[in-house]
Amino acid sequence: MFDLSGRVALVTGAGQGVGAGIAKTLARRGAIVVVSDLYEERALAVAQEIQTAGGETVASAFDVTDPDAVRGEVHRLERSLGRIDVLVNNAGIPASGMQLRSFRDMDPSEWRRFVDLNLFGVLHCVHAALGGMCARGFGRIVTISSEAGRVGMPFGVSLYGAAKAAAVGFTRHLAMEVGPSGVTANCLSLGPMDNIPAPIADAIVGQLPLRRVGKPEDVGAAVAYLASDEAGWITGQVLPVNGGAAT
Repeated sequence: MFDLSGRVALVTGAGQGVGAGIAKTLARRGAIVVVSDLYEERALAVAQEIQTAGGETVASAFDVTDPDAVRGEVHRLERSLGRIDVLVNNAGIPASGMQLRSFRDMDPSEWRRFVDLNLFGVLHCVHAALGGMCARGFGRIVTISSEAGRVGMPFGVSLYGAAKAAAVGFTRHLAMEVGPSGVTANCLSLGPMDNIPAPIADAIVGQLPLRRVGKPEDVGAAVAYLASDEAGWITGQVLPVNGGAAT
């Protein structure tokens, strides 16, 4: 089950953390994985790890916030690899890279980077890959969201949560549009991961039934399922991967 042999999967933000875990998991399931990252050296390092483990992969560096760069690279990959079957929208502002601040203390000049990366980055990648998926009658789109986009939190992540929630709303509408073409679109809503700031981890983890933060492998397993043939009747959904948080 969940065999991805022969599938081509593009994972954005795969040069570290959760994205690297997703890429490695999909490669172990047999997919040809495009390890994409803003920084080429990170993409190459993860691709080398996958190759050393016996997987098939290529590295790709582009900025998901640049629509021309996304379109050009996706089309290049389609020409060289034949197609893109699975798109994992993982690139985003990581929790470890955020400065936790209340909305009223933020200057409007700070807002745009959250929307550019966590929403428009998703839109650019989906728009570039979607035509080929629909034409072939098969596609799996998985967008990595966050519990911050599903419930309110008092940690100073309002703009991050807003952008993540917007990507979820887009995915639900997208699923309705492309379902007849054999393409599914789903989201994973991640709970506290192993890269979150200590104040958030300390406040949340003790309340989780599993009493631990998530690991990249936890997310990779969920993505592998949604990317598989077995998940062909699941679309427009948000799957919480959150250690059992009741929200």
